[in-house]
Amino acid sequence: MANSRINLEMNQTDVIVALGEGNPGATVVCMEILQQTPDIDPQAALGGLGHLLMLDTFQIYGSRIWMLYKDVCNQDITQTLMILRAVQLGIINESTLNHAIDNYGAGIDLEELAKKVQEELPSFVMS
Repeated sequence: MANSRINLEMNQTDVIVALGEGNPGATVVCMEILQQTPDIDPQAALGGLGHLLMLDTFQIYGSRIWMLYKDVCNQDITQTLMILRAVQLGIINESTLNHAIDNYGAGIDLEELAKKVQEELPSFVMS
């Protein structure tokens, strides 16, 4: 990916700095993703790093990471991981995700998404 900011040769600190763009909220969210993914989404390839790679793929950085977590996912890391998996699984598309980030969650039904992700990934632990 030509526009990627992170790669598999980077350590976790470098990844968080690259994605967070100095935004303290985004930094905390990235750390939470790394720490909590194994318990919430045990099937995630590469653990939390896989979710951070998704953020990079979708070009969601800095304040937009915080907006995803705060405005779309109600400050819930499980919902944040769930919505990233929903895009990965094709349940929603990247455009819908970006629209939700830019519009305080508009167009996203978290309960319905949770059901669909749970159907596809029964080991995904909903809070």
